[in-house]
Amino acid sequence: MPGFLFFLFCFLASLVTISFSSDILTSTQTLLTNQTLVSPSQVFALGFFSKTNSSWYLGIWYHNISDGTVVWVANRDNPLHNSTGFLTIGENKNMVLTTPSGDPVWSSNITKANNPVLQLLDTGNLVLREADVTDPTNYLWQSFDYPTDTLLPGMKMGWNLDTGVEKHLTSWINTGQDPSSGDYSFKIDPRGIPEIFLRYQDKKEMYRSGPWNGERFSGVPEMQPDTDSIMFNFSYDNHGVHYSFSIGNRSILSRLVVTSSGQLQRRTWVPSSNTWTTFWYAPKDQCDGYRACGSYGLCDSNASPVCTCMRGFRPRNQQAWNLRDGSDGCVRNTDLDCGTDKFLHVEDVKLPETSTVFANRSMNLQECEALCRMNCSCTAYSNIEITNGGTGCMTWSGELIDMRLYPKGGQDLFVRLAASDADDTRSADGSHKTNHTGEIVGITISAAVVILGLVVIFFKRMKVLSISNVKTAPRVSFQRSRELLTSDGLFSTNRENSGERNMDDIELPMFDFNTLTMATDNFSEANKLGQGGFGIVYRGRLMEGHDIAVKRLSKNSVQGVEEFKNEVKLIVRLQHRNLVRLFGCCIEMDEKLLVYEYMENRSLYSILF
Repeated sequence: MPGFLFFLFCFLASLVTISFSSDILTSTQTLLTNQTLVSPSQVFALGFFSKTNSSWYLGIWYHNISDGTVVWVANRDNPLHNSTGFLTIGENKNMVLTTPSGDPVWSSNITKANNPVLQLLDTGNLVLREADVTDPTNYLWQSFDYPTDTLLPGMKMGWNLDTGVEKHLTSWINTGQDPSSGDYSFKIDPRGIPEIFLRYQDKKEMYRSGPWNGERFSGVPEMQPDTDSIMFNFSYDNHGVHYSFSIGNRSILSRLVVTSSGQLQRRTWVPSSNTWTTFWYAPKDQCDGYRACGSYGLCDSNASPVCTCMRGFRPRNQQAWNLRDGSDGCVRNTDLDCGTDKFLHVEDVKLPETSTVFANRSMNLQECEALCRMNCSCTAYSNIEITNGGTGCMTWSGELIDMRLYPKGGQDLFVRLAASDADDTRSADGSHKTNHTGEIVGITISAAVVILGLVVIFFKRMKVLSISNVKTAPRVSFQRSRELLTSDGLFSTNRENSGERNMDDIELPMFDFNTLTMATDNFSEANKLGQGGFGIVYRGRLMEGHDIAVKRLSKNSVQGVEEFKNEVKLIVRLQHRNLVRLFGCCIEMDEKLLVYEYMENRSLYSILF
């Protein structure tokens, strides 16, 4: 009988328009499946949704985005099996989701409340609070404490070490289709110096962020402070460890999500194209894979093969190493002798896993070295943070695992070696280098003479050209294109980032790879225009709305960087009003891309034939 009366009440309520504040639900009101709560500035909405028409969920999504991107789900593992459900504040003052027969499907599960109300905030946080309390620290319950697959600005993931409560992200079982708990999780490991791990089925490590170094994670050198108004925060002490981010510009919508395919993505909304673009993602290459080169191995995505043993080490399994499998790692050439050991300085590295390190925040680097030298089991040491020239001390006592090299932005690591291995002539990554001072001086002098001669020839030639009457044709169209594309600082035409970008005398805009990734929505199949023997062409749109065509050359091509440069020079020289314009190019790591003007009506071939 009670169940029937409840059903009758809800049925009658559905026939009457319930009057309640658009963002607040009181204890006398019911939210039906055809109703929503909308945050005060209409950023988020709370209501019922279904991706399959057979399972219904209570969730939060962006209110003004057409695709209804869901960011939180209450009953993700216990769906309603029809389109009728009711959200109320029950007799025990809990927020309760029930079926038509009154059976509870999900509850906020609090223990004490007097006169609670439910409110959806502009941050996307759903809170249960006392009606006369607005202090965020006094919320009875909040959805930010129970994240699903998405981290929103202001939401924290991590550990409360006093209570043992932990918050992490878990993927959908099928992103965009089924919000049930999936196989991948992104969770902070609080041991040692905390790091964040992407794991499969909570067991197999897929990716490691590296420790926080005061500015960013050691394994994310591109994670620059205040990037596009996105600010990152990582805090830990004896009471807890938490990671969050915030956005200074409220017009920017950004979220961190774990996908069902096992990828961590930062997605940013582009209003001009009404699409989410991938601002950053991981793992993005072989070296991002956990323990790709095993213990004492260094992974370098710009090298071939990617795995090398650092100086003083050799492959543990030479046969597997020769077959490009470095997962077994490396072993020492010479056993350590505590009294005579030295330390190898490895630069621009992702620090090894830190779950078992010893840490002291008050020590400097010199004190850290002395501590490690006295402890014969210490295998390496480093600063904890890079701010203020480097502060704190952490030391490793076991094998060093999951390291990779970066062109720039990595950290300094000091690895213990036997004296005989530390004194050889190889670099930190094990490659051979000579150090002959006489040869260096001779080469330097010779180079100076050659450069001086070239300077003299250059000025003589300029003098001849200055008095000639030869006129060159203007490059108005190309210059106009260049001015258009270089607006808003999307990319730089200078050559400060990489030696590979030195294009000699050609002043061609150089695109950043992340810019092209965002423009093409991570080179999605939906943007694919065509494919040839040398690569795939994608349609893209830059942040300010300009359409481009991006030719991504195949990584299997035998064409090297110099050959690629020569090809770009040739295309630039062939600029013509009847030919598609080349706007720029990109050379980063093993990626080589050409950026062309996008032709709306396809090619001249399709018109003639």
